[in-house]
Amino acid sequence: MKTLPMFFNGAWATAGDGATREILNPANNQVIAVVTDGSEHDARLAIAHARRAFDEGPWPQMRAPERAAYLFKLADLIDKNAAALAELETRNNGKPLREAKYDVADAAACFRYYAGLITKPLGQTYEVGDPAIQGLVVREPLGVCGQIIPWNYPLLMAAWKLAPGLAAGNCCILKPAETTPLTAIELFKLIAEAGFPPGAAQLLLGPGHTAGHALAASLLVDKIAFTGGTVTGRKIMAAATGNIKKVTLELGGKSPCIVFADADFEVALEYAMFAIFAGQGEVCSAGSRLLLDRKIADRFLPRLADASARIVVGDGLHPETEMGPLITPAHMEKVLGDIEAGRAEGAETICGGHRLTAGALAHGNFVAPTIFVNTQPGMKIVREEIFGPVLAVQLFATEEEAIHLANDSIYGLAAGVFTGDVGKGLRVLKKLRAGITWLNTYHPTFCEAPWGGYKQSGLGRELGTFGLDAYLETKQININTAPAPLGWFRSAGTG
Repeated sequence: MKTLPMFFNGAWATAGDGATREILNPANNQVIAVVTDGSEHDARLAIAHARRAFDEGPWPQMRAPERAAYLFKLADLIDKNAAALAELETRNNGKPLREAKYDVADAAACFRYYAGLITKPLGQTYEVGDPAIQGLVVREPLGVCGQIIPWNYPLLMAAWKLAPGLAAGNCCILKPAETTPLTAIELFKLIAEAGFPPGAAQLLLGPGHTAGHALAASLLVDKIAFTGGTVTGRKIMAAATGNIKKVTLELGGKSPCIVFADADFEVALEYAMFAIFAGQGEVCSAGSRLLLDRKIADRFLPRLADASARIVVGDGLHPETEMGPLITPAHMEKVLGDIEAGRAEGAETICGGHRLTAGALAHGNFVAPTIFVNTQPGMKIVREEIFGPVLAVQLFATEEEAIHLANDSIYGLAAGVFTGDVGKGLRVLKKLRAGITWLNTYHPTFCEAPWGGYKQSGLGRELGTFGLDAYLETKQININTAPAPLGWFRSAGTG
């Protein structure tokens, strides 16, 4: 196979030491591509190109409508290549093709959103006591931005990072997860086709502990944005202290999906499944804790178990597939280990709890949709992020108990509430310590709305106007329109 390259300074490049990495299809663990595998040396090279491009190149100096035109063109190219991008995303990540198609459309929409937003007013004027002073506030790009994205939404996370970063006039270095770089490579082919100036956007491939760490630690990088696990987020935050660079972290979650007895039964049932089993549960905001009203548990749980057991698991390219494989054999074993830990602590599975190996699934990373009942708040499966299709059910008797259980977590990324009483639903949402909340729905994500969490789920926000703010500096400018001698120092007027 031809080795797929990185993208530095407007040109394709291979790793300095010649290292490569095989990329596997998680549905069968067959090699689908070979990519160059960057190192700390390659990261330093990408940083140098980005630094020069920001300090000397045209991108930061362009007017906002000019940058917007590039982003609009890129969005059009994504739409033009949508079918191929979606299929490649499924082959590399494993998610069902219908999910990948939504991701591609959302990626194009994200570039269009920030292309439009960057041309809107971004500053202020202000009046002060001195009538001769005209005061201004302007927004300027931060500089060189390192952007590290996870393997669960390879193309969409690239858009979430690149779109606001580039719109603001920064020079960006994107490092995708080493297991899922393929759609990022295709995206950079489209960036090249759109004619972005050299150095505006770099693609760095390679492991997080070398290439990624170099981005976080470099004194030449002005911002680091990371989406991934909380443990890695702490390491990035520590590495970023060298030059006190700006940091955005979107980290883990153990998000509650709360179902009250007065909710629409059928709606709540399907959303409880969608909250955890969409994306194989490999979603930071997954509703991995179902908080269920005791009054309906005897009716709800058998239906939930039966419906979940009938989810069609398979290769994401097959039209009938509703849930795909986990990303790697190692991650599958981690999830299976978490399931065994739940059993060892006394929880009971009413659905799944095992690897799927029948027929065409034999060589893939397939885990059955799994539901635990009889859980206790201190159990590992209740407290720790599993990042797989594993649901822990907790029962509650009162609204207050539901809120307490929901907030009893080190995380605070997302939460959903299902009830027929909108007033109660809003009341509960306001008491939940989570950054992303839904009432009578779960998982819809909008470019216009801020994305991020409370507590150990991260720092800062992406998307919406907040996501653009994260890539801009704020500067005050004071202009004396009637300069005259100050008269502060008598000696100054005696020359």
